[in-house]
Amino acid sequence: MYQDKTLSCRDCGAEFNFSASEQEFYAERGFTNEPGRCPQCRAARKQRNNRGGFNRGPRPQREMFPATCANCGAETEVPFRPSGDRPVYCFDCFSKNSRY
Repeated sequence: MYQDKTLSCRDCGAEFNFSASEQEFYAERGFTNEPGRCPQCRAARKQRNNRGGFNRGPRPQREMFPATCANCGAETEVPFRPSGDRPVYCFDCFSKNSRY
């Protein structure tokens, strides 16, 4: 049913084999487009995306600001600069009073 095809990589221009078994795999999964990159360029692109895409590793430490809990008076730190016009709660008091 499927026959091996020789395709050209859109990144490096090298020719690569799109085997009959790969074509069958693509068809089973509903993929309609043939691969545009050779296996080496696909692997390099995947590696770049893992380093610079959505998966960027650990987040940088958030800046914390000192505050006094409006409920119990404990000194705490919060991830925003308190403006003074709203109450600020420590983690325990916030957890007890939070509806979420």
